[in-house]
Amino acid sequence: TGWRIGWCIVPPALRPAMRALQQNLFINAPSIAQYAAVAAFDCDEELEKHVDRYRENRAILLEGLPRAGFTQLSSAGGAYYIYADVSHLTSDSVAMCTRILETTGVACVPGVDFDRERGLRFVRFSFCGSTDTAREAVRVLVEKKDEWCTV
Repeated sequence: TGWRIGWCIVPPALRPAMRALQQNLFINAPSIAQYAAVAAFDCDEELEKHVDRYRENRAILLEGLPRAGFTQLSSAGGAYYIYADVSHLTSDSVAMCTRILETTGVACVPGVDFDRERGLRFVRFSFCGSTDTAREAVRVLVEKKDEWCTV
């Protein structure tokens, strides 16, 4: 089921393990999926527009999140999200993300989804949506900080 198309770049030491896994992940990909994969490599103009939007959204969040109290941010180099240390705001990022969603409508992801040991100290903000959404998220996080922030 599914498209079963994929590729990755890994260090040489991981290549044997990846070869073993790939045999089960995308063997016998349907021909239509193969044509779609080839077409995906021929859409530079469209992809550049996404990269430009991600760059702008990243800048909006890196500039705006500190005004909402998120002062310890990753630089987000090469990703489409910003990882924020929120240990100065909460000891429970799950509860904080719930409060933020309920009071602002902004969805952020608790760090425990990515790091079970230290994740309660982190949240993740994606910037792959629209630029208007990024601006609105910053605006409402700042405007309603007193409602979602308990410190």
